[in-house]
Amino acid sequence: MGGIFGKAMDENFKKNQEFMLKTQQLQLERQLAMQNEMRERQMAVMIARARDMFWFYTAFDSLATVGLTLGAMRSKKYGLLAPLVPLSFVFAYQWDLAYGSKMDRIRAMADRIIDEEHQLLDLPHGLPTFSSIEAARLEQKKNVSYKPGHDIFL
Repeated sequence: MGGIFGKAMDENFKKNQEFMLKTQQLQLERQLAMQNEMRERQMAVMIARARDMFWFYTAFDSLATVGLTLGAMRSKKYGLLAPLVPLSFVFAYQWDLAYGSKMDRIRAMADRIIDEEHQLLDLPHGLPTFSSIEAARLEQKKNVSYKPGHDIFL
């Protein structure tokens, strides 16, 4: 009789392990999908911010160009047009970031860094381990003091 129960328990244990593995896999897939969606949203916000900044900079650059050009023509001091050179570079950069292919070039450069210069991405002291995190937590717990009038340790 014990053999029958043991066999049933083993089968049940294996089924439970398979179920847990599938559950963990599904949870990991959902986490990856969520993280990717959050990354996409952050990128969309970054691009939208660059486009908004571009339009503010366009207004500034237009006013500066008209003002400096009129000032140079009236005073016959064509040196007043010199600030237009760096302003045009900044304007071109902002346009490229907001509407051009700058994001594609940044992504390609990031791919190259990951593939060819991965050592630049290493964390100081390497990846945290459970033991290093636990040691830091215990050290922090030792340094925490109780403040009278509070119900929790701060």
